[in-house]
Order: sequence, then C-alpha cells, then structure tokens
Amino acid sequence: MGELLIQKPERVFDRVREWQGLAGFVTPRRRTVAIPGATLGVVSGRRRQGKSFLLQALAEATDGMYFAATEATEAESLRLFTEALTRFTRQVVEIPFRDWNDAISYMFRAFSGRAVPLILDEFPFLCRASPALPSIIQRELGPGGSGGESVARLILCGSAMSVMGGLLSGQAPLRGRAGLELMIHPFRYRDAAEFWEVTDPRLAVLVHAIVGGTPAYRYEFTQGDVPESLDDFDSWVVRTVLNPQMPLFREARYLLAEESDIRDPALYHSVLAAIASGNATNGGIANYVGRRSDQITHPLTVLEDCALVRREPDLFRSGRARYRIVEPLITFYEAIMRRRWPELEIHRAETVWRAVRQTFQAQVVGPHFEALCRDFALDAGESVFGGQPAEIGAGVVPDPANRSQIEVDVVALAAQEPGRPRRILSLGEVKWGEVMGRHHLGRLARARELLEKKGYDTRDAVLTCYGGSGFSAELTAAADGDSRVALVGLDRLYG
Repeated sequence: MGELLIQKPERVFDRVREWQGLAGFVTPRRRTVAIPGATLGVVSGRRRQGKSFLLQALAEATDGMYFAATEATEAESLRLFTEALTRFTRQVVEIPFRDWNDAISYMFRAFSGRAVPLILDEFPFLCRASPALPSIIQRELGPGGSGGESVARLILCGSAMSVMGGLLSGQAPLRGRAGLELMIHPFRYRDAAEFWEVTDPRLAVLVHAIVGGTPAYRYEFTQGDVPESLDDFDSWVVRTVLNPQMPLFREARYLLAEESDIRDPALYHSVLAAIASGNATNGGIANYVGRRSDQITHPLTVLEDCALVRREPDLFRSGRARYRIVEPLITFYEAIMRRRWPELEIHRAETVWRAVRQTFQAQVVGPHFEALCRDFALDAGESVFGGQPAEIGAGVVPDPANRSQIEVDVVALAAQEPGRPRRILSLGEVKWGEVMGRHHLGRLARARELLEKKGYDTRDAVLTCYGGSGFSAELTAAADGDSRVALVGLDRLYG
C-alpha cells in the first residue's frame, strides 16, 4: 500500500482517521488499475463539528477549491459559484451560466489536468434553491457526462442531516456514486478532555455533560473560557453557559431551529424535554407530551434523522427501546435552562444555578455518565472483559421471584455464534453520585443468574462497577484478585 501524500496540518486537532479518509480520496493509494473520471465524496455531520475547518485545511494542503454556499436564490448562488470558479481557475467564464446544467458541466471540464478536491460546502443550501442539482451531478458523473474526462474529486458537504442522509439513500440520484462517505462526529470523551485541556477526570465529566465533544464550543462559543478546577466549575457555568451575552446561551435553541424538517418546534421541544426528564420510552414520552404514542412516532423519526436523538434497543427485551438525546447541550437546555428561561434572560444565572444544581447532577450528569461508561466498555475489549464486544448497550432483566426488575446500565455482548447461546462479556452498574458497595455487586450477580436461566452464556461474564464517587473498602476487597469482577473509577475511565 502506498503512503498518503497529504500531511495533516498541525492546527487540525485529532481527526486522524477523518484526514486519512479525505487524503485517500483525493490521492488514492497505489492501485494496479487506474480509475478514470471524476469521483464523488460526501461529508456530513451535525453543525459545529469542524467540517468546514477540516475541508478548508484539505483545500489549502492540496491547492484545491473550496466554495461555501449561502442561503440565496439560484441566480445568486450561480453568480457566487462562477466568481469562485473564476478565482480558482483564473479563467473568465465568457458566457454566464444559464443554470446548474451549464455550471456543473463547465466545472468538471475545468478540472481535467490534476486530481484536486473541489469542495461544495453547505450543499443543502444549493439544493433548497435548486432541487434538481443532485440529478445534474449524477448525470455528469455517468456515462457520457463531463465527469468522464475530468479528474476532479468532488466533495459535497452539509450539516442538514436529513438532506445529506437522503443524498445516497433509496432511489436518490447519487446513490451508488460516492467513493467516500465520511461522517464527522463530535470528539469522543477522552479526546474532548484533551481538547479542552481538562486534566481532572471529574471535572472532565461535568464539562462534557454540558458541551460534549463539539469543537466549536471550546473557542468560538466560550471565548476560550475553561473552568480552572472543580471549584471553578459552578462559576464557569454561570459566566458562560447561563450568560445571555454568550453565544452558547441560545445555541441549543438554534440547533433545533436550523433543521428544516422540524415544522412544529413546540412539539419537538416537548419531546426532547420528556427524554431529558427521564421519560425515555415511547409511552413515557407520549404521556409527558400529552399525545398518543402513534402521534410522536414521526417527531422521534425526524429527530433521529437529524442526529439529535438516538434509539437504543433494550438488549434483553426484543422490541423494547429507550431514546437518548445525542447532543449534551440540548439535554442541559431542556432539563435546566428551558424551565427557568425568563429568569436567565434577566441575568439571574447565579440564583437559578443554585436552585437547579441538584437537578443537573441527577438528570444530566448521571445519565451522561452512564453513556460515557458504555463508550468505555466499547473500547475496553480484551483488557477488561477478555473479549471484544460486538454490541454495547443497556437492558432490563425481569426478576419474577422478587417481583422486580434489574436495570443493567452497561451490557457487553460477544458476537452471536450460530447454534450457540449468546455470550455475555460483562454486566455493569453505574453510579455517579454515591459510593458503590457490595450490594451493587450483588444486584449484578443476581442479573447474571437470571440471564443464565434464560439461556445466555454467562460463564465468563465480568461484573463491572462503574463509580463516579469511588468504591467501598468491602467492594474493593471483593474485587481484588477476582477476574470476574472489575471496578472502573474516573481515573480508569480517562486513563
């Protein structure tokens, strides 16, 4: 395999895999057979994740063209695109483009000598004014199209997840045309702590529970303000997140408003508020909102398509699922800010924060810590569970004898093997605000016993306690030397 020829700029933090994907698309590794013609790549991801920053860096590193569309009419968009194309090629377009048919054909012919990226950012803006644009690109990339004689590496990028997701799905014109499908995700929790330069793991969890791994919130939305220590955390929340003069204050509202498929913001905010309050099942959300279950199916589907909500199946009960808000800032807004919005707008952040801090710990940090522990389990693999998990999630185990249910916060399952019982690698309990003791281990042992009776292979299942506030001496002693018991504290989580 050849080496990638495009070096990632030092100013681009992390994003190693993403850069490798982009570099490999622009300058493919050595092949025995050259692939002629222009190629298509699609880059998507929620807003504020650094897509434009990454693609601008790619254009600079390769002498490619970067064009950022704006909300404009078709005529103005064509004019702006023509100007950008003229600046890049240094060739004046003698006859103005009548429409995108002319523009796309000319564009591909202009890129015939050198394989460089041709980046159309905020592509959904162009599609909104010119719905036929994906079909035009498809035609020009096909047999007889202008893309056949081009070596352009066309990259379409956008943040409207429902639009970008639809470009390559079903019967969409561009389906099967893309040689690159790259999703830009938020930084994972360890990378986010490094990016924010937070070394205290407890403080890292608290900060991540509000701003998550979204890169833009580090500088653009907080002016580089980072809590100096745990003692500074409350003050940081007041002066940045709850400060009406800071961009972060209204960001959660804008994230929802920017999604074109969301027609009734009040309903969607109520659905999100239900999830943020712990009503995460379909029935629970419906009861909270005051609608029938079938009436919230569409809003939940839209929120999933927008990558704001994720449906997480119960690993032990087929057909059961819970919904989780993907963006931590939205959870924080719905659980904390929205209920006290009038007071926050008149700069009463300190009073509000004192009143809601316990709610923050219970409804925001606690569930968020569970999600971080599931991320840890996904990476832990062989080192903790003696095998690589194929599926990570949560599940509920009925306990008929005690007329109760055991909620298992972190379940790690091995890959299903035909003709054999499903093997459980680990069952985990998560506690953020209390010291974990021997009784927590007992609950997991009971769940393991019940699952064994249901036909699961639990012989090597590791009982894992994830503690945000530490472990009792009795529990520590029980885990010492027992390969089927693991304790994961904050230091290990971020280690």
